[in-house]
Amino acid sequence: MGAIRAGAIYFLIVFAIGFVLGSARVLLLEPRIGALAAVAIELPLMLAAAWIVCGGILRRSQVRARRGADLGMGAVALLLLLAAEFALGHFGFGRDMTALFAAYGRSPGLLGLAGQIGFAAIPAVRCRWLSSRGHP
Repeated sequence: MGAIRAGAIYFLIVFAIGFVLGSARVLLLEPRIGALAAVAIELPLMLAAAWIVCGGILRRSQVRARRGADLGMGAVALLLLLAAEFALGHFGFGRDMTALFAAYGRSPGLLGLAGQIGFAAIPAVRCRWLSSRGHP
């Protein structure tokens, strides 16, 4: 499995988990504690899930064996995530690109964007972590 396929699978699994956790965040947490606190609670759970999912994909793929494929996997996953976020916002909630970018200007949006960047970096971090521990 190459970087593109690995990135797509990584995105799909983590997006599905994020859809469930995001729904719980919006419906249960945000009304009680506010958007920023709700995102701050959800984010570590999402990054932990991404770490675990990424590890499973790396064990079953050729990504670790190919130089730069870990970065490609993360880039593919991030591009798919941003596209899915825009599509969901546009078709699901009637938001345009301006509204999407405006959301990144507020604290919850910035924290979420930092999490998305972390999500994209996990394949490279995991590959380097495994290499430093002597795993091929």
